[in-house]
Amino acid sequence: MPASNDPHAPRRIPADVVLLSAGPGDLELLTLKAVRALQAAEVLLLDELVDPGIVELAPHARVVRVGKRGGCRSTPQAFICRLMRRYALQGLRVVRVKGGDALLFGRAGEEIAFLRAAGVPVTIINGVSAAFAAAAALGVSLTHREHCHGISFVTAHTADHGEPDWAALCATGTTLAIYMGMRRIGSLARSLLRHLPSDTPAAVVLAASQPGERRLLTTLRELAAEAATLASGPPGVILVGAALGEAVPVALPVDPSRHAARLA
Repeated sequence: MPASNDPHAPRRIPADVVLLSAGPGDLELLTLKAVRALQAAEVLLLDELVDPGIVELAPHARVVRVGKRGGCRSTPQAFICRLMRRYALQGLRVVRVKGGDALLFGRAGEEIAFLRAAGVPVTIINGVSAAFAAAAALGVSLTHREHCHGISFVTAHTADHGEPDWAALCATGTTLAIYMGMRRIGSLARSLLRHLPSDTPAAVVLAASQPGERRLLTTLRELAAEAATLASGPPGVILVGAALGEAVPVALPVDPSRHAARLA
């Protein structure tokens, strides 16, 4: 509903902040609950990778763009937290829009802790994460019971800018869904090759669910060789594990120089 123009109208102080998951890009993947929250929003804090068309679903909201993208100038996290607190304490309905699922590598933990400390209630609306959109694009189950017993979600770099314990992750026997790894995909593939067979199936899906989606279905060995052609592209998710062997091949012509990979 629209914000009241009456300065004396009763307001909830503080209003709750909604951490809303916008999904991997396709706005049709938004949940009904997300759409209702957007329609009621008075302030929309919009992430960089969210489809800009989402603002049309929030007709009464002031839009504040707080983009964060690896390797580019980004809005500081502390500033985003202060913005949410300020608007919420004014009694405004704040919706913080995050790409993918808000609870997966979106710094939601930091924001929830900050708002709770300020006495601001938080509502979380889940969404479709990029790994699931990528799996749908490939036509594959990430937890195919004939190949693995689970899935591990992992970011390609830790908070101190180090690397995850690839040996421990590979030893789990799970499908690896690797986020934020495109800029270091070459070194990442070489690290995985130290712990997994070179013919382990692997895939990369760029811009999953979006019109410019591209899919690469390959092996770890060839992934390392292909890395240079992928690192400068759009954001993507890297999937590694035996379950990827069930992925649907891309039925498009390929460059013979890239014989081991199928790129759409």
